[in-house]
Amino acid sequence: MHFGREIVIGIRNLLIPFSGVMATFRGCGGWQRFQGTYYSLRLSLQWVQEDFFHLIELTMKALLLIDIQNDFLPGGALAVTDGDQVIPVANRLMSQFPLVVATQDWHPRNHRSFASQHPGRNVGEVISLNGVNQVLWPDHCVQGSIGAQLAPELNLEVIDHVVQKGTDVLIDSYSGFFDNDHRKSTGLDQLLRDQSVTEVQLVGLATDYCVKFTALDAVSLGFKTSVVIEGIRGVELSPGDCARAIDEMLSAGIEII
Repeated sequence: MHFGREIVIGIRNLLIPFSGVMATFRGCGGWQRFQGTYYSLRLSLQWVQEDFFHLIELTMKALLLIDIQNDFLPGGALAVTDGDQVIPVANRLMSQFPLVVATQDWHPRNHRSFASQHPGRNVGEVISLNGVNQVLWPDHCVQGSIGAQLAPELNLEVIDHVVQKGTDVLIDSYSGFFDNDHRKSTGLDQLLRDQSVTEVQLVGLATDYCVKFTALDAVSLGFKTSVVIEGIRGVELSPGDCARAIDEMLSAGIEII
């Protein structure tokens, strides 16, 4: 049974005072298990042997909007081809999820992933940055800039949380969960767990970088993870990068829908 965003949020708000409730009815046995804080409600009736089971399963799904920012859109500093085409997909999906979280590249002006910080180096070159391979990019998504802002065409009022990443001048952060060396968390994992999220769906930019690495971290952290193919676009620095990213995600157990 599918619940719209408004209904699910209403159920969530009703259930907040009753945190810790998850029940399985078995005949007249009553409540047998209590666990977690759950917000969206799905009811199913099962026949098991001679008993009736009334199973109330309370789960939470989140939509992750990956870096849908001005600098990654046509005309931006690091424009992804047809990047703006992910926006209507994101807007359509938002109403289907009780929790919507956007990630936001948020770089210091002198971020070491910028080619401008390495005289004699060019955009697209790969260097070692504190022991981690780093593609050099044009200056983009600088803190406080218009380019760093989320695309205004997004339904911004529906976004519940914004998680910023790439804030450490010395290391990049493709993933919405960690920096590229997994030294520091962005807080996204804890945010999702605090909301009892068990499943995430991703749309955004770019397929072969931030979408891929966010999805890989999500599934490795135990979240059921899917990526909406019509809602992503890639950088494709080298031909085939996006196809390889899709294959890598599939191999990790991520559903491509």
